[in-house]
Amino acid sequence: MSSATTFAEFNLQPATKAAIDAMGISVPTPIQAQAIPVLMTGRDVIGQARTGSGKTLAFAIPIAERCAPNIRAVQALVLVPTRELAIQVGEVMGKLCAARRLRMTLLYGGRSLAPERHWLGGGAQVVVGTPGRTLDHLRQGNLSLGQLRIMVLDEGDEMLDRGFAPDVERILSHTPAQRQTALFSATMPDWVMKTAAKHLQTPVTVRVDRDLETPPEIQHTVYDLEFSAKFGALRYLLDHRGDGPVLVFGRTKHGVKKLARQLEDLGYPVGALQGNLSQNARERVMADFRDGGVPILVATNVAARGLDVAGIERVINYELPETAELFTHRAGRTGRMGNEGEAVTFITPEDYGKWRQIERNLLHRLPRQAWPRGQSVGAPAPVARAAPARPAPVQAASTSRFGPQAASSARPTAPGFRPRRAPVRRTRPLAL
Repeated sequence: MSSATTFAEFNLQPATKAAIDAMGISVPTPIQAQAIPVLMTGRDVIGQARTGSGKTLAFAIPIAERCAPNIRAVQALVLVPTRELAIQVGEVMGKLCAARRLRMTLLYGGRSLAPERHWLGGGAQVVVGTPGRTLDHLRQGNLSLGQLRIMVLDEGDEMLDRGFAPDVERILSHTPAQRQTALFSATMPDWVMKTAAKHLQTPVTVRVDRDLETPPEIQHTVYDLEFSAKFGALRYLLDHRGDGPVLVFGRTKHGVKKLARQLEDLGYPVGALQGNLSQNARERVMADFRDGGVPILVATNVAARGLDVAGIERVINYELPETAELFTHRAGRTGRMGNEGEAVTFITPEDYGKWRQIERNLLHRLPRQAWPRGQSVGAPAPVARAAPARPAPVQAASTSRFGPQAASSARPTAPGFRPRRAPVRRTRPLAL
């Protein structure tokens, strides 16, 4: 399949091209170069490329191009698995829609239905939503998909899994049979391809990365250790972290909340992201993490997909995920868009069976090593140094158009931390 080397080769509307230029993007990524021309012709597409490869823009550009500003009806629907991803996709989609004078709205849970009902009634032409909330609006008659032209399933492997599949099926039943459908994901197991075949018509398959292996920019380190040593090992890694943000993955909502509270009680600048938080709380946590006010985030798998924060230097799998796909998505939060990153995984004897299954599905083995003796934290950090002065609070605000502004103060660092410069605002990767 031939690939474009510049956006000019796509013959885009001047307004769309200007919006892309304003994002500072000049060269399409491989998934964009291969998927955009096919989508522009109206063909169905199955697109697979690793996280951070620019999949969002690969479907956002054709949507902006193929929707008509003069038709006041929903013409494009993008379904995503999480609220955070809806907001993130919306920020990219919104720039292109604004340039083309298209109205876009977001639909996701954790907030009142009333504003969304108002936006839909105002003539939204592009909708980005989670399945549950989108179905709520369909059932209440707030959303009509009778004139839908393009349907996109982002993170398609999760959208077609058992958890979301029933809602996705119900939503699809409200759409025209002749719609254009696209499915994008970082991982594309065989079962996803078979399930997708039921919903797409003679799709063109665009596969940029054909295996689950994470990008070469990510250095993997797998440590064998006893369960009783895990918390001390985590503290050691956090005490010796660099200047970039760190993402720590746990398995359950309760476990993530408890781990974050333990770290916070010890003075670590940490936030927690898990499904029981209100939408406002989740947006505040993400604003703090993106802006550097809280450089450590402890999260469930809700952060494994779609979370796009610039410069995450290390992902720590404090607890193993259930599947190899989730392992790949977790690791993909670092080392994005050519940047270097590290993924650290803890394995206890209780995890051996699950780890063997993950490696079997990854189709390759990752080198393992014992956690070094003496490298753990029981009281102070193992490297002696003067205690840093407590920094003054630093305010961090979210500038998202789709969520309330959030302010936070940097928490004092734990004893033994190296002094840090004041957090600076980071920009997100441009090729989303």
